[in-house]
Parts: sequence; structure tokens; C-alpha cells
Amino acid sequence: MRYCINCCIHLLPNDLHRQCFRCRGPDHNNQKCPVCRGENKIPLYTDRKQMKWLAVLEVRTDHCESWNGFFCLRKGKLCSLMFGLIIMTLVMVSYMLTGAKHGLLLIPSPFHYGAFASNPSLMDNESLSDMKDYYQPSKMNISYVKDYPSIKLIIDTITSKIEFITRQRPDLEELRKQEPHMFSVIPNKFLPNSKNPCWYEEYRGNTTTDPYATNSYALYSKRFRIIFDYLRKVFWNHLYHYKDKHYRLRCLPHFYIIGQPKCGTTDLYDRLRLHPDVRFSAIKEPHWWTRKRFGIIRLRDGFHDRYPVEDYLDLFDLAAHQIQSVLQSDAVKERGKRNNIIIGEASASTMWDNNAWIFFYDNSTEGEPPFLIQDFIHAFQPNAKLIIMLRDPVERLYSDYLYFASANKSAEDFHEKVAESLQLFEGCVLDFSLRACVYNNTLNNAMPVRLQVGLYVVYLLDWLTVFNKDQILVLRLEDHASNMRYTMHMVFQFLDLGPLSEKQEALITKSPASNTRRPEDRSLGPMLPTTKAILRDFYRPFNTKLAQVLFDDAFLWKRT
Repeated sequence: MRYCINCCIHLLPNDLHRQCFRCRGPDHNNQKCPVCRGENKIPLYTDRKQMKWLAVLEVRTDHCESWNGFFCLRKGKLCSLMFGLIIMTLVMVSYMLTGAKHGLLLIPSPFHYGAFASNPSLMDNESLSDMKDYYQPSKMNISYVKDYPSIKLIIDTITSKIEFITRQRPDLEELRKQEPHMFSVIPNKFLPNSKNPCWYEEYRGNTTTDPYATNSYALYSKRFRIIFDYLRKVFWNHLYHYKDKHYRLRCLPHFYIIGQPKCGTTDLYDRLRLHPDVRFSAIKEPHWWTRKRFGIIRLRDGFHDRYPVEDYLDLFDLAAHQIQSVLQSDAVKERGKRNNIIIGEASASTMWDNNAWIFFYDNSTEGEPPFLIQDFIHAFQPNAKLIIMLRDPVERLYSDYLYFASANKSAEDFHEKVAESLQLFEGCVLDFSLRACVYNNTLNNAMPVRLQVGLYVVYLLDWLTVFNKDQILVLRLEDHASNMRYTMHMVFQFLDLGPLSEKQEALITKSPASNTRRPEDRSLGPMLPTTKAILRDFYRPFNTKLAQVLFDDAFLWKRT
């Protein structure tokens, strides 16, 4: 049975309700009547026996009744439709994310070079951790092997811009103007009866004064406080008394292990410490010349108060106490012998890290630093000796990545970071000199991996502008690993150290290697062959120049 909603009366078959005057009164107008016009009609399907199958009744309802009927009848289909749309959206999002990571998208993604920020004023109010924002390379879709031709074009561009130009060495007066306090503390002459550079400095404090109360190394690092607690206890006993005045012995290092990171400097440091005539700073890597004297504790934290040179000299007090004991012994006083104990310092950043210069020195040299670390070291210690440990730069970079990367480490991720870093480096050398790019803080903080650290010859040539070649010993980690006894003998001879007993030599050369790759990093395996080929191409011209400077083809690293 069918019903007329307007009349609420039973109707006869054949839609006789059209003759009902309650639905179709005498004033009925087909144009104005919503029923005749077909508005607000809902087709209903019923399967009652007295009606034909799929018979349709047109029902006029209010809006709320229309929606209620709609949802009641279509609920199942709507749920199915919405569920299908959600599944389709998830599939598409998953496809896009996976494709972007692995180079599977069909839309091509050409390289876009990020802008190189050369204006230092742009960076005055930014912390070092924010410098990466000035480089905005596009996200690349890496297909690894297929990507090689595109990246090879980038490397070819970089190679075409390589020029090894000798830098102009600043004069002593310019250095004095930049660091007047440092020159007021460190004398230009040292004690003649000591092999190590030392001098006496008047101490104006009293027995209740804490000589290390303001030392920044002690204040900012808990792990160094034990060392300084010991120094406080023995400090007064090591003062030299002369004519009612107190003097303390101050010392600088006789030699520096200046680089490079992830090239075996820690192992060399640990073995040299075992020699009876060698002492080191209280902290293995003070990083004073490169970072702390500029107020850099961690690069991501920006600048703090600058560490004065006195804080750096405090790190050698333990060794100075032993040297003073030798100087005050009868053998030295009466027989004219001299102290043979030497002090070393092993900050692996000393060779290459000049990133802070732009914030402190005048930038009038087209992006190149007017003063480098070696300029100041040479000004105080023209006879200093320098030891450099190098390694195949390709393997060094991968080791560096595994050591410093915090999460999601993989050969594929390393490949992507190398490609992005090459992009950034190319963008720099297109507009600036090689030296300006190597020492540019903004670029170096923007690159996901430290490509620049492996450009050994650039740094070495700059050190050779102030130091003689016979003052620098360059070693290879590969030689050190295969014949440790030979390389250690080279170091002993270079530092003019006395002979060792067989027991002492065995202790130094047979100790297990230090700072080797962590087990969890070994499980990641080697880098991708394509990545290695890319890096070999990038470093080749620099290795070639290095081999020429050192007259040694081993530094080509052809067999590694």
C-alpha cells in the first residue's frame, strides 16, 4: 500500500492521489507546486508483495526528513566509499614518500643549486647551528647508479675551478693588533735549559687564592674538574720562590698533532703518551686555537665567553710541574744539563678548522680569512713541530659520517648526503676562490658531510706558508696500521726523542689500536660502489697535488 504524505490517507492504485484536491486544489499551479516540479522527492524502493518489484514512490518530505531517509538508506554505501577513499589516499602518500626517497617517482627532479651567502652581516645575529638555513638545495631523488652522470658534471665543474694560489702571510704587527692580550702573556723567548718552550711568570695570589677559579675548562666541563681539583692541591708546592716573590712555570707544547679527524690521531696520541719523555695537555683535545679562544664550546650552541690564553696554559701545569722538578734538580743546576721532557697537544681540528674567523676578523679579502691559526702559533713558536696523520679521504669521510651521524645511518643515506654536499660546494666555487670555500663557516655547517676536511693539500699548503717543510711530519694511517713500529720510529726521530728499551718499545708498539670503528657501525657495511666512485673523482685532483708536494705517490691512494 502506498501513502500520500500530504493527505495522510490511503490511496488507490494508479496514483489516484493526483486527483485528490487536498494535494491538487482548485488553485493548483504546476509551475509552483514542488511536487509537480519534482523538488524534494526521494525515490523509495520496496519489495512488498502487493507492489511490483522495484516500484517507485515519490515522497515529498521536509528537509530534515529527506536527510534522515538518505542516511538511513545510503549508510552502507557511504561507509564503503569513505573507506575506499582513505585507503587510496594512504596508498598515494606511501607511494610519494617512498618514491622521493629511492628515486622512483616518474616526475623528473633536476638539481637546483642553493644560494651562497657571502655577506657576513647576514649572520651576525644567528647562532652557528642556524647557518644551514642559508643553503636551501632542493631535495634530490637519488637513483644511485643512474645518478652518477649528473653528479659527475658537478665534480667536473668543481675541478675546473681548482686553483692552488699561495696566500699572503700577514706581518707580526697585524697579528699583535688582533690578539694584544695573547702577546702580552706569552714571551718571545723561553728558558734556554729546557727543550720544551717554558718561562717563569710571577704569581700575585696568596695561599687562599684559587688559581683555577675562573678557568673556563673547569667551569664548563664536569669531567675536567677532578684534574683541576688535583692541581689546586699541589699548586702551592710547585711555586718557585725568589726575592720574596712567587713564580709559576708556564709552558706551551713543543709539538702539535694537528690533524686530521678520523685518521688515527687518537691512536698516535695514546702511543706517544707511553714514551717516558713525552707529556700531553691535561685534556687530549683542548681545541683552543680553533674554537675555545673564540668562545665556541659546541658549534650548535653558538658563542660563549672567549677562553683567555691563561686557561689554555693551565692545561699544561701537570707537565710543567714535572719539568720544573727536572730544572731544579742538581743535574741541571750543576752539570749544565737541560730538561728533555717535551709536551704535546693533539687537537685534530688545528690543521683545518678556521671557521670562526669571519666573526672576529675584518672580511676584506673576498671571503678568504686574513689570519689563520698557524699565523699565531708561528708568531709565538717559530720552531714548533707539527705531526699530521692522513688517510684515504674517501674512507675518512665515510668513517666521519658513521661516527657523527646520530640516526638513520646507512650507505644509501650517506650517498644522498654526499650528493647534497657536492651541490653546495659547487655552488660556492662558482663564485668564490677555493680557499674561501674551504674556510667558509656557513658552507661547512650547511654540508651534511664534511667534504672539506679531506682536502688535505689546501690546508698543508697554507701551513707551509709559515712553517718550513722539515718542521712538518706527514704520515699515512694505512702505513701506521700495517707497520706501526716503523711509523713510531719516524715520530721518535722527528721529535728527537731518546732511545727506548725493548720493553718500552714493545709496550708502545704492541698496544691495541685506539678509537676503532664501533661494532654497530661495522654492521652497516661499506659505502655504495657508486658513492666511492663519485668521491674518488672529487678528491683525485687534490690527492694528485698532495703527492706532488710531498714527493710521494702513496698519497694518491690508488690501492685503497
